[in-house]
Amino acid sequence: MKITLKVWRQQGRNTKGQFKTYSLDHVSSDMSFLEMLDVLNQDLIKKGDEPVTFDHDCREGICGVCSLYINGRPHGPLQTTTCQLHMRTFKDGETITIEPWRANAFPIIKDLMVDRTSFDRIQQAGGYVSVNTGGVPDANEIPVPKRIADEAMDAAQCIGCGACVAACKNASAMLFVSAKVSQLALLPQGQPERKERVERMVAQMDAEGFGACTNTYACEAECPKGIKITNIARMNREYLGAMLSSYKVETSAGGD
Repeated sequence: MKITLKVWRQQGRNTKGQFKTYSLDHVSSDMSFLEMLDVLNQDLIKKGDEPVTFDHDCREGICGVCSLYINGRPHGPLQTTTCQLHMRTFKDGETITIEPWRANAFPIIKDLMVDRTSFDRIQQAGGYVSVNTGGVPDANEIPVPKRIADEAMDAAQCIGCGACVAACKNASAMLFVSAKVSQLALLPQGQPERKERVERMVAQMDAEGFGACTNTYACEAECPKGIKITNIARMNREYLGAMLSSYKVETSAGGD
């Protein structure tokens, strides 16, 4: 295959970036998208040019690191992670435009790599169970209805890649945060901290500068793990309940 690449090149978050055009004429249709970028970098290194910086790790669709905006869509034309996208998806002679995630909360580190530690800080704000649950009990000792267990597992599939933010016109992180809230709010182990959890995680999300959700469904459409926006509705209910509870406690204590 012969392809033309328009790749965003930027030295750092405080420098001006631009697209640069590269041509490859020895691309196998069986290559993954990241393998194709490896070939590009090998060619650049041989020419004495600086290789393109991009994020990658497991290359198995598990870690969520391979965050690339390809031809106007997060992770490319298929609803999958970039590392699971193969060059047979594209046509011989096609021009492919590659950009980093575009969001204020994901500042560019270099070229196609962005800083997504804002997601880590949201998770650290409350996406865990800190109460002492004792030893590991037998699974059958804590009965969980199958529907609830399935919903929790579906939410837990979120890999934090950030495609939902990249797809949203407002750069909202609501799908990511709601998945992390839901997976614990649905299970018995997450109940003791459910109110504090959603309050802290939403507050941290706002502090990071993510936009508001306007229900365009773009996040769900582009999520490689198929996380549903029903999680956003659940998080809104959790948050409203937590805020009302906090208000009642303050009122009963003589607050304003």
